[in-house]
Amino acid sequence: MANVNVKKVDRITQTLWEKSYIPEIVRGLSVTSRHFFRNLRPNKAKRTTFTREYPEVQTVYPERYRGLHRLMLRDDGQVRCVACMCCSTICPADCIHIEAGEHDDPTIEKYPSIFVIDELRCIVCGLCVEACPCDAIRMDSGKHIPPYGERDEAFFDRDLLMQLGGLSQAKQGGRR
Repeated sequence: MANVNVKKVDRITQTLWEKSYIPEIVRGLSVTSRHFFRNLRPNKAKRTTFTREYPEVQTVYPERYRGLHRLMLRDDGQVRCVACMCCSTICPADCIHIEAGEHDDPTIEKYPSIFVIDELRCIVCGLCVEACPCDAIRMDSGKHIPPYGERDEAFFDRDLLMQLGGLSQAKQGGRR
């Protein structure tokens, strides 16, 4: 058997007053009261909290805010995605599902016949945007992810993502 050194630690004995939690309750109520009365002041500049009038006053998001996903379009109106699976492979939440299909146009090898993003699983990390080699997926819509009443509403399919997107300014394919 191995020789184990055990160090005995004495417990701090508490009085009946400390065991009743009354001092901690009083301390918590004093902090709450202090915040409450501080924010009742008529001078709004000295308040520590504020109320956002959400439905009436829209929140201004920063320029680099990652909002809803969107799929970008080519000049001919088709999706830029070539179903390379880079975005679904790098996604840590595994919220992107793509199934590739053969395209009728011989210059386009593949396209996503099914492209679905589960917005409830998405952790809004932006790795899918960074991994996309053809600028097909973006998150710069500036729109907040809406609340959902049903689970099925959170699945954004290819057509909905294309409606949210627009024509891409990036050049497809480079020089030849």
